[in-house]
Amino acid sequence: MFDHRQADLPPAVGVGFKAKHFAALMDDPGAVRWIEIHAENYMGDGGRPLAQLGALAERFPVSVHGVGLSIGGAGPLDPDHLSRLRTLCDRIGPASFSEHLAWSTHDTEYLNDLLPLPYTTDTLARVAAHIDAVQDTLGRRMLLENPSSYLAFAESTWSEPDFLAELVRRTGCGLLLDVNNVFVSATNLGYAPEAYLDAFPTDAVGEIHLGGHETDADDHGGPLLIDSHGREVADPVWTLLDRLLAATGPRPVLVEWDTDVPDWPVLAAEAARAAQALEAVR
Repeated sequence: MFDHRQADLPPAVGVGFKAKHFAALMDDPGAVRWIEIHAENYMGDGGRPLAQLGALAERFPVSVHGVGLSIGGAGPLDPDHLSRLRTLCDRIGPASFSEHLAWSTHDTEYLNDLLPLPYTTDTLARVAAHIDAVQDTLGRRMLLENPSSYLAFAESTWSEPDFLAELVRRTGCGLLLDVNNVFVSATNLGYAPEAYLDAFPTDAVGEIHLGGHETDADDHGGPLLIDSHGREVADPVWTLLDRLLAATGPRPVLVEWDTDVPDWPVLAAEAARAAQALEAVR
């Protein structure tokens, strides 16, 4: 059986770890109190990545964030991928493990994207079964992240917050609430992000994410936001974070910056701003 406890991350600021920031994190982490890694980057048997991770894990709690399990895929989960994931988790003993509410596989093909799902009763049963398989294999609770959306499915019969709440009820999993994803989806699909947060099952949230997005236009000239993780967090997302934390109190907050990765002082400044948001509600 898996551990039902909430994620054991501190209610403080973390950053997504990039190798170019290793020395800075070890020398002067500033506001950063924990780090997150993408699981698939650390599934080898050795080398510099695992050596750096081992050194960091002695100093910081580590969150392992998966991107390749295809939790929403039509077929069964890849047993080899699950085995490698368990080996990694057993090696470093992370404070938290999370994955995305998305799919990225078809038959034997892997698609390098996080693709959306219709929110139906059939989808719910499939995703719940996959979550159970992950938690039973890893022996730990997982957190499931809300996606960034660019379209809505006509066949959906559940709202996203209700769908996630039911997954929590059925499986005992926790949730990772990405505030940037909320803003991106709300803008693209035309609803109020505040109403989404009000409906979200925040009691199950073990981690909060922040990230940057790009602004584009759709075929009709309307706003289209792209979840890029390639720039600073936008002001409306900071505002949503403040609103969320006022309701939940301090939670672990991660700043993600995965493309066009800046030098450490830029990321450290984003982390410091997140720390201020947390301090305001302590």
